[in-house]
Amino acid sequence: MLIMSTVKDVIVIGAGAAGLMAAIEAGKRGRSVLVLERSEKIGKKILISGGGRCNFTNRDAAPRNFISKNLHFCKSALAGYTPQNFISLVESHGIAYHEKKLGQLFCDKDSNEIIRMLEKECKAAQVEIKVNVPISDITRNGQFQVHSNHSVLESQSLVLATGGLSIPKMGATSFGYEMAKRFNLPIVACRPALVPFIWKKEDAKVYAELAGVSLDTIVRCGQQEFRENILFTHKGLSGPAILQISNYWQNGNPIQINLLPEKLEKDLMDEMVESRGHGSDLVSILSKYLPRRFVQKWCEYNIPAKPLSHCSGKGLKDICERLHRWQITPDGTEGYEKAEVTTGGVDTDQFSSKTMECKKVPNLYFVGEVLDVTGHLGGYNFQWAWASGFAAGQVC
Repeated sequence: MLIMSTVKDVIVIGAGAAGLMAAIEAGKRGRSVLVLERSEKIGKKILISGGGRCNFTNRDAAPRNFISKNLHFCKSALAGYTPQNFISLVESHGIAYHEKKLGQLFCDKDSNEIIRMLEKECKAAQVEIKVNVPISDITRNGQFQVHSNHSVLESQSLVLATGGLSIPKMGATSFGYEMAKRFNLPIVACRPALVPFIWKKEDAKVYAELAGVSLDTIVRCGQQEFRENILFTHKGLSGPAILQISNYWQNGNPIQINLLPEKLEKDLMDEMVESRGHGSDLVSILSKYLPRRFVQKWCEYNIPAKPLSHCSGKGLKDICERLHRWQITPDGTEGYEKAEVTTGGVDTDQFSSKTMECKKVPNLYFVGEVLDVTGHLGGYNFQWAWASGFAAGQVC
């Protein structure tokens, strides 16, 4: 595809959630806007999100739901464009949605509804979108020059909405970070985030056969904890609680899992003491609260092979503690291939928290996942994309 040489007020690189929002808002202000997307279509991560129904925001999104070297950076943008602002946009397009749990909002039909909404908004704002445009370089000489295989495009303002490294099969690249380095902007070390864990070999031998088992738990790592399900897989552990805690996990660190969050240790201890005299076995007791298949394997690997009646009070207390503080040290994660987002990114200290403009390169903006702002699971990363894109779109 041949792109004619052109000059725009604003060029946005990346047609994902943040880039499209920035383009729409700039277009509404009468700015001439061109969006360039290297993939064959826009919003590819939007399409696959939420199991194809797009978890487009979270009603309760707040700064506490985000991770960054600068924990205060996200506050201004999130206050300037709230979940209710995006909900109102969705409702204005007649898109039906529902709350699944914990404030997470999904389309009733599918993610294409969000894509079509953004396309309509772009059209109304006279935003031009070009797909299949690989960009080789960006230079600046008064104006920004965006070098593609076909031409050099110029703009007064440039918005980089290039995303992170997660899900490379959807087109993720390191381009945004490379361009940040080109403008001498530091990068906070990147890691896969919202990502499943992999078993150590010795644990895989025991637990891999539990693939498909799901448990309601509390998962802890350091000072962080999340109450949601975990899911056993052939490779390791997944599920919402695991994905959440992966944002905080460092290689080599253990995670702690409370397998019985609804059962106090004292109450479990009392039940076991009472059952001990009636000939009950531990598997039968725990199977009231946990899948028997899991209980059998867990007890086989974690509890001395002897009848409950032969366990001392100290032994029973130790069993209760293990159930409430089961410790696992993952061998690693499934990496960017399975990570939903990237933690780390372009250092936010280099940007205005109100406008997303680079402090030392006027008219250069970074928005969305490419910045060092990472949300929890549940629509928070989309809300950051909408909010940061909106902030940049007001001024770029």
